[in-house]
Amino acid sequence: MKHLHINQRSYQLPASPTVIVCIDGCEQEYINQAVQAGVAPFFASLLKKGAVLSGDCVMPSFTNPNNLSIVTGTPPSVHGICGNYFYDTEQDAEVLMNDARYLRAPTVLAAMAEQGLKVAVVTAKDKLRALLGNGLSGICFSAEHADKACMEVNGIDQLLTRVGLPLPSVYSADLSEFVFAAGTMLMRSERPDLMYLSTTDYVQHKHAPGTDEANAFYAMMDRYLGELDAMGAVIAITADHGMNAKTDALGRPQVAFLQDVLDAQLGANSARVLLPITDPYVVHHGALGSYATVYLKNGTAQQAVVDALRGIPEVEEVLDRATAAARFELPPDRIGDLVVLAHRLAVLGTSASKHDLSGLTVPLRSHGGLSEQAVPLLFNRPLKDIPARRLRNFDVLQLALNHLPVPAASAAPQQHAALI
Repeated sequence: MKHLHINQRSYQLPASPTVIVCIDGCEQEYINQAVQAGVAPFFASLLKKGAVLSGDCVMPSFTNPNNLSIVTGTPPSVHGICGNYFYDTEQDAEVLMNDARYLRAPTVLAAMAEQGLKVAVVTAKDKLRALLGNGLSGICFSAEHADKACMEVNGIDQLLTRVGLPLPSVYSADLSEFVFAAGTMLMRSERPDLMYLSTTDYVQHKHAPGTDEANAFYAMMDRYLGELDAMGAVIAITADHGMNAKTDALGRPQVAFLQDVLDAQLGANSARVLLPITDPYVVHHGALGSYATVYLKNGTAQQAVVDALRGIPEVEEVLDRATAAARFELPPDRIGDLVVLAHRLAVLGTSASKHDLSGLTVPLRSHGGLSEQAVPLLFNRPLKDIPARRLRNFDVLQLALNHLPVPAASAAPQQHAALI
């Protein structure tokens, strides 16, 4: 069996078409509720024929760091992507972290393609496409810009015709459905050796587990996953992060505006608060998440800032750079002087005047903190020799490629987490 060695890990080359699915914002209870409602037969079948595990995502529990951890098999301290947004000291500017020049490690996807394998990547939002497709010779496109896909840039064209769906709105469940529809189309027409599908968490930000809307969303995914399963694909499913309500008992957002607090207590030029959840798509969460970084300014005493932040009821932890980098495996040069975490039911903002909450038509749900770390690790085949250690979402590729037994029918099903 041939192996690929990359980022200090070894991967067997896929013997069967292998599909890695990252369900954005997939709090495990969403799958539980869909299965219990009887609308997700594929997910329900995994308990008998596959493996049902649980793992932790990387911190911060945001989209970009976790997708890049999954496709590199490494934490952010290695691949360098520590948020959707960060302060670039070289530019002296706050910028989106979606440029491949910020990536410090090669992806398994690109390395597999270099071995001559057929690789395809489909992501919901275009913010991830350049990062996931960095160095990749293969198919790579976003549902958001499917109408613009061309052979030269994306390795495929005429996507709307091939998929048979109209271009979806970026703020809709349709964006994720396009990802799955495109994935099944590619499996039928291109039969990739390795395919990566990444969705959007629009539905999870708006609807709690067990609601009609959430169950319908997971039923949609279940149908497409069942099609991929019927085509003989090995399917491995995880998430970039979970999701929680961020409200009080009356459904009102619980927000701590850190910049306002620091400005009031220490002066307007004492510190800069940055929110790594920030991306071009903030309507459904108002750029509010449970993780923030703080940069000290003008010689401000760090302890004074720490004391001010720890006095905020919504704040759970305040960590200095070295402690946060070591504990969460983060690149220390990209996280500021302090890292701030909110408790499970709260989010962090900068200044109240800078957050438009008019788009929050339902009680706020978001992520970014420790309470959104638990994610599913699901497989449509049983696994062998599962490592006896803390599993992470970025173990998913190695588990799918290196831990399949022979033949699947003779192996006992595994349940290492109460997910279904």
